[in-house]
Amino acid sequence: MPDLPTPQDAAEAALLSECWDAVLSYADLCTSGSAAATQLATEAFTHGITELRAATAASKSTGTGRRVLRLPRIPLLLTSVRAAAAAWEAGGLGHRLDPDLRLWLNSEKAARYTGPPLHRPVALRGLQDMQEPDAALLWLAEVESLPLPAVARRLGLDPSAVATELAQVRALFRDRCHRNHLDTPMDAGCRSYARLLDAVTRSPGAETPGDLSGHLARCVRCAEAAACLRLHGGGLPAAISGGVIGWGGLAYLERRRRAAEAGLTGGRTDAAVDTGLAEGGSVRPRIGRTGILVAAVVVSALALTVSLMPFGGSHDGAAPTSGASGERQPVAEPLPSAPAVASGPPATATAASTTRPEVSSDPEAQGESSEPANKSERPADVTRSAPADCEVKYEIVNEWPDGFQATVTVTSTEALSSWRVGWTFDDGQRVGQMWDGTVTQDDARVTATAADYNSSVAANGTVAFGFLGSWSGTNSAPHDFTLNNDSCDEGS
Repeated sequence: MPDLPTPQDAAEAALLSECWDAVLSYADLCTSGSAAATQLATEAFTHGITELRAATAASKSTGTGRRVLRLPRIPLLLTSVRAAAAAWEAGGLGHRLDPDLRLWLNSEKAARYTGPPLHRPVALRGLQDMQEPDAALLWLAEVESLPLPAVARRLGLDPSAVATELAQVRALFRDRCHRNHLDTPMDAGCRSYARLLDAVTRSPGAETPGDLSGHLARCVRCAEAAACLRLHGGGLPAAISGGVIGWGGLAYLERRRRAAEAGLTGGRTDAAVDTGLAEGGSVRPRIGRTGILVAAVVVSALALTVSLMPFGGSHDGAAPTSGASGERQPVAEPLPSAPAVASGPPATATAASTTRPEVSSDPEAQGESSEPANKSERPADVTRSAPADCEVKYEIVNEWPDGFQATVTVTSTEALSSWRVGWTFDDGQRVGQMWDGTVTQDDARVTATAADYNSSVAANGTVAFGFLGSWSGTNSAPHDFTLNNDSCDEGS
């Protein structure tokens, strides 16, 4: 069990449970195995909570009334994970991190998040510039993807007014991002498009002039600003998560969306909880605190049970591209959250059923490519007395000039204890991140292998996984689908 900060009271116990679930989910993306994920999450969580408590105590003791610019608790702790990962890389523990994260940490992209404030992403600066309760509302609704009634309960807001307040907070975020974009040091070309960019992103029906469109395709920072300024079109969550978290932000976004849809987001409770997000008082009506610990334990246990079940079906509604800010790009399902108790820290998943065993010969499903495997090799743990009848549905969810997002849904008439799905690309496509499975690619042949939490498939059941890929020229659908080396029908 990780040595986490002990909750100071019942309200903080529920709050720490909510935050731990998010921190562990992101740490799982950043590492090469579940043991490393727990260690990274523990270090980041402990350091972040300690800093939060110190900052809160300092602001109360000074009594100056000056607001310290900081993120809400969850995104602040997620940035603490990123900082802990950077410390691992610098301290010789980089082999425990995701390989793509290591490349990112040693690039100029990572330096933007810790460098001079005026050069940081506008989404990060815009969220910091907002009052913490407003920023928390925006984050929970847009990135954590919680239903508005759940957001209202968590923040102690009036459920009948939370939708209106969210619309106002979105507009406020847009205003903060616009100001920060204008404050960003930029060349004359970017400066000349600033006013036009503000105008065309205000209205859903406004067309983007060709010259501005070309500029956004070349300028990452202006494209990021455009994504933050455009409140319509569904791209705002991706703009916020990518701009605040950095590497893995879009994957984290999709993971949390799917967790919220399944009711697995840690710490959610039907009891009204005053989380203390707005220290020093708030003008918003608060609801009484009841049943915090009991609800947290019950919901965490439910999350543990359901999260071990396979998810089926494809997931529509991916956000459209918004310049260089990218798509809403998903990753694997979240790990179960730990229950919070008043007398101790929120527990991690320590039982065998709650952690993924770290096996050196089989990479964890972190959404990244591993070394090519023998595509003809049949897994030894597949138990089946006869070839399985199966049907595969391949769907491109989103596509942009050099990349795409796709889902694969497999239906098997026979029960499986493990699965391996293969297919062949004709146009040189390459698979990058994969969620709900581990990917290997040998030239045109791609193989997706089950994660331990979705390896079992009931008779006539389905299993679904997705991935991000790259393409050039043509992006035709793959063919020759197999399930555990047996051919599958390709559904429409």
